[in-house]
Amino acid sequence: MSGTPTDAPRVLVLWAAESSPNLGVAALARGSRDLLRRLHPDVELVFANYGARPPQVPWGRPRSLLRERVVPRFGMQEFFAGFDLVWDTRSGDSFADIYGVGRHLTMSLVHEFATQAGASVVMAPQTIGPFGTRRGRALAHRSLHRSTTVLARDPDSARAADELGRPADLMTADLAFAIEPPAPERSFDVLLNVSGLLWNENPHVDAQSYQRIIRETIAVLRAEGREVTLLAHVLDSPDPDNDVPVVKELAAELGGELEVVVPTGLDDVRTTIAGADVLIGSRMHACLNALSVGVPAVPLAYSRKFAPLLQSVGWETGFDLRSDDPQTLPEGIAAAVASADPATAHAAAARGRASLDAAVELLRHVNAAREPRLTSLQGTDGR
Repeated sequence: MSGTPTDAPRVLVLWAAESSPNLGVAALARGSRDLLRRLHPDVELVFANYGARPPQVPWGRPRSLLRERVVPRFGMQEFFAGFDLVWDTRSGDSFADIYGVGRHLTMSLVHEFATQAGASVVMAPQTIGPFGTRRGRALAHRSLHRSTTVLARDPDSARAADELGRPADLMTADLAFAIEPPAPERSFDVLLNVSGLLWNENPHVDAQSYQRIIRETIAVLRAEGREVTLLAHVLDSPDPDNDVPVVKELAAELGGELEVVVPTGLDDVRTTIAGADVLIGSRMHACLNALSVGVPAVPLAYSRKFAPLLQSVGWETGFDLRSDDPQTLPEGIAAAVASADPATAHAAAARGRASLDAAVELLRHVNAAREPRLTSLQGTDGR
């Protein structure tokens, strides 16, 4: 517990930061901020993420965390104890062992030690699973059972929590739906988000096939008279999965006839997307940013996280790069673009916002019992 009863509550948001070059992680941070401020408008938020690590928490290696817990040097437990709530986002999709047990272990140890310090730890809306190893399942079981509240962002995640014996308290949409939709500043026809992660060799899909699908989709759309704009859904950075070099090289390859949009930040990319007639997205949060502002999305999925999350807000349109016939995908994508329905996208946005309204109410009741300072004295949502 920190301060006196009249102080604003302090919340630690784990594994998200608006400074991240990954705009999906930035959206998690902004959505977390906006949702948590509805619990208490004066909440003090501290964000911790890769690239923005608190000096008190040495998570470079799991061994370093364990050593700090046994022989304190940096004040990790005192740091955690200074927060009324720890909001664990796991970067949206890292509560799994598909990215390696090391990442899963590091995040789980931080969760565990925050709990041991006396903080109330909430699993923020996120993908839960898959867990393909015994150790991965054991870590997940521990984190879920130590959490005050568990929020799953799709039905598959809710089932994963059930299987581990700690059902989710609520199923919600992604935190992108907690962000206020921006007003568009200019219009676009088709925004095509090309993923640097998939364009180069990767463990998800065949890179050469993906490149062919993108090139042929552009050709089909242009033949149908559609205006295609290439969109990087990341900030330019040295990261190997950077979209920016890919969209620039692709535009040059096509003779410089396609406009390229490289966003300067989360607000910029959401404003850009809000002005589009339709978005084709290879990054999940490009699709979520589109739907959350009422713009139809045509997802090109590369993992199991896409479909259940989008379907949970009533959005059925989309393709799976892992299983759909690559020969027919360009024509199929173009057909989906032609039939994109703004009314259905606006309905999806409304469902997403409503589910997060329910999350606010749940957290308000839970936290009022545990920590009254996390609930606004007026009982309003701060909007």
